[in-house]
Amino acid sequence: MIKFNNMQLGKVSKSKTKIGFLITKGVWGGAQKYLYALATNLPQEKYDVFVILGTGNILKNRLEEKGVKVYELNSLERDISILKELKNFLQIFNIIQRESPTIMHLNSPKASGLGAVVSRILLVPKTIQTVHGWSFNENRNIFSKILIYFFSWITVLLCDKTIVISKSEKNQALKMPFVSENKIVLIKNGVEKINYIEKQKVREALLLRAHKSIGDYPEQTLWIGTISELNKNKGLKYMISALSEIKIPFVFFVIGEGEERDGLEKLIIEKELQDKVFLIGFVDIANLYLKAFDIFSLTSEKEGLPYSIMEAGSASVPVIASDIGGIPDIVDSGKSGILVKKGNISEIKKAIETLASNPEKRIEFGNKLKQKIEKEFSLDQMTKKTLALYR
Repeated sequence: MIKFNNMQLGKVSKSKTKIGFLITKGVWGGAQKYLYALATNLPQEKYDVFVILGTGNILKNRLEEKGVKVYELNSLERDISILKELKNFLQIFNIIQRESPTIMHLNSPKASGLGAVVSRILLVPKTIQTVHGWSFNENRNIFSKILIYFFSWITVLLCDKTIVISKSEKNQALKMPFVSENKIVLIKNGVEKINYIEKQKVREALLLRAHKSIGDYPEQTLWIGTISELNKNKGLKYMISALSEIKIPFVFFVIGEGEERDGLEKLIIEKELQDKVFLIGFVDIANLYLKAFDIFSLTSEKEGLPYSIMEAGSASVPVIASDIGGIPDIVDSGKSGILVKKGNISEIKKAIETLASNPEKRIEFGNKLKQKIEKEFSLDQMTKKTLALYR
């Protein structure tokens, strides 16, 4: 079933360029923040925008608040189903045929694949996809990786341009057969200024969500946190396992929700960390809470160019993260944070202990990361470079 939101069908002024965005999930992760930033920051006098999205209400609601036309596909989700994909294909086809955009900008693997095929059939003048981390880099069996690589490659060939958000992913794209340099464009994600909540207030708010209070913990307690979906790609089990070996007082807050909640709760109980590790669920505008933390962590198995690390950097919070995807483009290990091997619990433990015992180093790393974010990862540079592709 298609739901039409804030729609006014009809012809758009010929002076405007119509752009359609397509994304698989309507939750609030990095890809959704990226789409939202572009869809709501394009000059209204030059561009007319519509968005097609799948399950999840957060992105839809925020786009509607800004007056963006939204098509919601209830059958469009990450899991693969042949019958659902046929239905999605036909619905996407009908919408794009009706809207007749000049440009389709595709996001997330499934949506990009479906959208690229439809755009070619309907002769959309320009089709662009943004890769928010190649899916074949995920921890899967070899057959799945080969299949995903094949469809990723076909999607690149079908699109006029593919935007990648990290150097490593550009290098991977250029190794694909028949993919030329002019098809691949590196544009770094950008963040706008955030009005963070003051540290003491936000710590009290987080503890309240965990049914705790400031008095339950000694003053020297180390505050660690992350903003993350609860899924396997985020590698939260590695961080929790590493924390089970830490002897100093600490708390670890995970802001986010997802399908791995039950498994993570069992792990927390198994490691006897119920009073130290808290899965507090979804929090609206979670990046406002980042000043609460002495350390931000992202021990993922797969990432593109994560907004959460850039937002932590903007808050001058030092980072411990996996040395994967675009993370090394943001964090200079040993200078503005510490990068660890993917899934290496002993390295994560050592990194925590290093920053825990060196408060001056935490301040130094946080300040250097903030400087780099302000210099290289602005929303302005991301928007300008993307607009250049639209022209």
